[in-house]
This record gives sequence, structure tokens and C-alpha cells, in this order.
Amino acid sequence: MAASRYEVAIGLEVHARLRTTTKLLCGDLAEFGAPPNTHVCPVCMGLPGALPALNEQAVDMAVLAALGLSSTVQERSAFARKHYFYPDLPKGYQVTQHGQPLATGGYLLLPDADGGKPTAIRIRGVHLEEDSGKSLHDRVAGATAIDLNRAGVPLVEIVTEPDLRTPAQARAFLSRLRQTLQYVGAGECDMEEGSLRVDANVSLRPAGTSTLGTRTEIKNLSSFSGVERALRWEIERQEGVLAAGGRVEAATLLWDAQRGEARPLRAKEAGADYRWLPEPDLPPLVLSEERMRRLKQAVPEMPDARAARFVRDYGVDPGHAEVLTGTREVADFYESVARRTDPREAAAWVMGDFLAAANAAGGDLDRFPVRPADLSGLIELLAAGIVSRPVARQVFARMAATGKPAAQIVGEEGWQRVDDADALGALADEVLRDHPDEAARLRAGETRLLDFFVGQLMRRSGGTADPQQAAAAITARLEIR
Repeated sequence: MAASRYEVAIGLEVHARLRTTTKLLCGDLAEFGAPPNTHVCPVCMGLPGALPALNEQAVDMAVLAALGLSSTVQERSAFARKHYFYPDLPKGYQVTQHGQPLATGGYLLLPDADGGKPTAIRIRGVHLEEDSGKSLHDRVAGATAIDLNRAGVPLVEIVTEPDLRTPAQARAFLSRLRQTLQYVGAGECDMEEGSLRVDANVSLRPAGTSTLGTRTEIKNLSSFSGVERALRWEIERQEGVLAAGGRVEAATLLWDAQRGEARPLRAKEAGADYRWLPEPDLPPLVLSEERMRRLKQAVPEMPDARAARFVRDYGVDPGHAEVLTGTREVADFYESVARRTDPREAAAWVMGDFLAAANAAGGDLDRFPVRPADLSGLIELLAAGIVSRPVARQVFARMAATGKPAAQIVGEEGWQRVDDADALGALADEVLRDHPDEAARLRAGETRLLDFFVGQLMRRSGGTADPQQAAAAITARLEIR
């Protein structure tokens, strides 16, 4: 890898679809998966005389994204036309922001793998813009089909400074960025739907120097793994060019995921190539103090701060806190349970049985039948000794399947824990009688067989026996010390 002789500088341009009902400049639905060309109108088709109207919901979502990144939101920003030709860009230009972006500055912290000081990845700017349509190469034999449903869908473009040093770090940044956008409610960032796309800029410079090398850009990366693979490939390519005494040429590359390589798409454009001009049909975007106050109040506690609070207030392990704050929905669920019962026990259940069952059911926590009060009720039954832990897991599985509360399920099934000495003794007599050879070996000192007999007793009790009391009943009958 290039780290031995060269230092890598990576900057990302991330385009995230905003969570709006309609498009940026017209009233068509910004819906994914609709039949081709069913959400189009004269505005997004670029027909003469059609005039845009700015979607205020998209503005709010973009501002929330910027606030989540600690960026400085500008009171006044402006739109511009970026001219270039693509078959799926019917106007021949994209409405975006240039020179006067929505927000500048900001950062995103990446935790250190060894527990050291986190790394701050600086944000250069946050822009509001429209998406292009989509070219489909597999619908019509020998031709390219155009679907304009995506044309005009609102995007927020987030541009970083070249602070990333490895492909793995770039992947970690994207994961954190997606988490941030989801937390503030700006976007779902589903890469399978193309709602988060990445252009990666990469350059190499001799180790110990500060001047950036010539950069290349890899366009339209649509998965975290694809970003990491493409960057590794391009770093190795540039290192080979430099090691051979050559010079890296500025270029735009297209990543071929099937071949695992990038190929030149075109020479790298300069700013003048886009023939920028102010958007004449949209006035400057001016944000009032009242609007900014409202949006700042809508920003939730962010993942890093919430994880630190979970460690401080609930005594959970830092690694567990990272899992529990992975999404805002999971963090809200956990905290609601933790406020009702033992926070550490709540953490174990949420990270284990709860998330496994919820993800298997599709991952929508709003529709998952187990609510915070239900899980805390089960934990309280376990803490009170009414059910054993193995039975508690059976109860939870039944809760997830039926939506019934834990106490009702325990009562209906008769799953209360058996700790009556006479009842446990009778069960111990049964299993010892049915396995005489193993009982003799246990009495003779083969102590590992004790687990076998405890398991047999637990099975006969339907999991309701206390394991420690079961072991005591067995050893007492064999006079084992």
C-alpha cells in the first residue's frame, strides 16, 4: 500500500436524497420504485416556459443535515445552473448551489479503533440541489431507456476536505454520515435505492510533504464496500505510476464493480467547463431567525453525545453504547426500557433477542409488536425470579410472535419458575433413575456429567426449574460434595 512512500489524501462528495414528499422544484412525487416516467411534469422534463417553485420541506431537511454536521448555515444562499450534457438531464443543466452554498464548515468525528482521540473530518460545504434522471441499459435491447422519475428529486451534497487517509477511513466516514442524516431525519440513505451516492477524489503525495498531488475522481459509487474497493484500486494504480517515474493525470474515472477496476470516463473538468450562471428563475434563499430557531430545536441529541450519556447515566459498556445508539429508533427504544428497569439488563436484551427478532421481522420498530413496556415487564419477571432466563427467552419469542405481554404468556403456559424443593427433588429422582450409568459415573467423580443431568432436569421442567437449584438437588441425591 502507498503508506510507506506516499501519503494518501481522500475527499468525498456525497449526494444524499432528502426525505421529502415531492421534488425540489415542482409538485411531482419524489417516490422510489414507481413505474418509469410516471412522476414527471413540464418542470422536471425541462419543457420551455416551465418555471420552478422551491420545495420548503427540502430546505428544512437540508438545514437539518447541515446542523447535524455542526456546519454554519448561511442566512442567505443562492442557486445556480451547472451546465453539462447527459441524456437523462433534459434541461441541459442542473440546478444546484455554487459560490453561495447553504452551509459551510462543520465536521464529523470518527472514533479511534484503539480508544484514542477521535479524528475530525472537516466539511467544506453543504449544498442543496436537484437530481438527474436515470439511464437504464437493460430495458431495451441495443438501446438506452430514460426514466425521468428521479429528475428533480432533492439532494443534499456534502463535500469534505481531503482529510481522509485510508479507504477504510472513508468507509467509516460514510457510515457515520448516514447515521447522522438518519438521526436528524434528513434522509433514509438507502444505497440500494440509490439515495446515497458518492464521488471520491484521491491523490498521493510524498510522505512528509504538505502539497496535495494531482487528484482523480471516481464517480457514482453506490455502496460502502464499492467506495473502499475503488479507492484501494486507484491508490495502488497511482502509486505504480509514480514509482515508475510517471505523472498522474487529472481524470474522472468510472468504477466497474464486476471487473474490480476503474476506467477513464473523461478528462477532469475545470469550473469553467460547466458554464456556471446564477439561476434566473429562483430568488436567493433567505432563512429567517424564527425558522432557524425552530430547526435548531428540532435537532436531536446526536449519536456521540447520546452514547457518552448512556455510558455515564446507565453504566453500559462503551462498545454496547455504540450499538444502542446505532439508529435513533433503537436508542429511543432502549432508553424507554432502561428508564423502567435495570439499564444493563435492558441493554443485553435490546442488543440480543430484541434486535435479532426485530431485524428478522423487517427492522421496522414501529410495527414490531414488542413495545418498551412489554420488554421491561419481562425483565422484571426475570429479576423477581418468576421465570428463569431460558424461559424468559421463550416468553420473548412468544411476545414477538403474538404481541401479548409477558405476564399473560407466563400465566397461560404455566411457565412460572419451579423452585419448590419437593418438586425439584422428584424431577431429580426421575432423571437419575432414567440414566443409571451416567449417575454412577457422576458419583464416581466424573463431574462434567452434572451439566448433563441439569439439562435433563431443565428439559423435563419445561425450562422452569432454576439451574442452580436443579444442580443442588442432583448432587444431594448422589451425596456429591
